[in-house]
Amino acid sequence: MRSKPECKTASLRTEMYADDIVSHCQSEAEVTALKDELNARFKACKLTLHPTKTQIVYCKDEDRTGNYSHTSFDFLGYTFRPRMSKNRRGKYFVNFSPAMSDKAAKLIRSKVKQWKWNLRPGDSLEDLASECNAKIRGWIAYYGRYYNSALVKVLEHIDYRLMLWATHKYKRLKGRPQKAKTWLNEVIHRDPALFAHWPQIQGNG
Repeated sequence: MRSKPECKTASLRTEMYADDIVSHCQSEAEVTALKDELNARFKACKLTLHPTKTQIVYCKDEDRTGNYSHTSFDFLGYTFRPRMSKNRRGKYFVNFSPAMSDKAAKLIRSKVKQWKWNLRPGDSLEDLASECNAKIRGWIAYYGRYYNSALVKVLEHIDYRLMLWATHKYKRLKGRPQKAKTWLNEVIHRDPALFAHWPQIQGNG
């Protein structure tokens, strides 16, 4: 009886969601073995690895200082790449870590724009908040776990849309963006929990 071929990469740690897969290798030898094994398995199924999406990424950080073509990748709405971090002693160092991807940030800005608040001057701030707070909490829960500053920049876009709404609702603010910003800051000071993202922004101010 023929024995099954040995799987040289069976012990590698792997994350998978739908058809997106990330495998962790400790050396170039493991990378080469994994790629050969995947090519063989896909070929047996009359499939091929995607020529551009299949990449070997070097997780560059404080300890891994080599130079390679690819040092970042996107996975589940996050971009993993070298970033400056601060340890408990306050010392800065380079860490390979995730933050909200540019693609995810662009998608959220697009969804906020689709709320079309500028066409709803008859609504109140409470109306707008009750409509969008559940969605905002979801974004914070998912994208706020790592490098929260990347998420805060996107959440600030919500405030920009609120200022535009105010310039359509109040005649005294029409064409006066600076006054609209002052008005919004006063509202935030008066009712800091009205919108779900306001405590998040204030905590990173």
